[in-house]
Amino acid sequence: MFKSELRKKHKELRQKLTPKKVEELSLAIANQVILLDIWDKTYFHLFLTIAEQNEINTEFILHILSGKDKEIVVSKSDFKTFVMTHYLLTDNTKFQKNAYNIPEPVDGLEVPVSKMDIVFVPLLAFDIKGNRVGYGKGFYDKFLSECKPETIKIGLSFFDVEETIEDASIKDIQLDYCVTPNRIYKF
Repeated sequence: MFKSELRKKHKELRQKLTPKKVEELSLAIANQVILLDIWDKTYFHLFLTIAEQNEINTEFILHILSGKDKEIVVSKSDFKTFVMTHYLLTDNTKFQKNAYNIPEPVDGLEVPVSKMDIVFVPLLAFDIKGNRVGYGKGFYDKFLSECKPETIKIGLSFFDVEETIEDASIKDIQLDYCVTPNRIYKF
């Protein structure tokens, strides 16, 4: 399938999930994340949930990272330049939802992209090669292309792998892993 078809299909699948099912699947994904061999790393970039899009509730992963004393980084998106600015999450971080209902830090201590060890990547769909389909704005492709080569990119998905994303491009940044409620895919 093509990205546009996958985007439509997976948005529809997500919208059919009840709030209870979203919580249940999100917890299952967090329990799978614990099994990854990533806990010797320091800087973990985590996206914050857009509840209105029925996204994975990353609060469970946030609690795991916090409990393991990791440096947690969250972002603010500029929809004019399609660039994200990254901030260290602290007890004093204040959040505000932007026009797209994305919770974002108001301000804080900026963290350079070069510090990122692990990036949890939002997505709608992914294929057996580690290609992913996002919302189509290119924020994460741009961000991931600036990360150091050894940065581990981990997608999170409620749904299982698609066979292929037919219009995946060599410019698309592939995932290293994708975590679903029942399985960890390694690429």
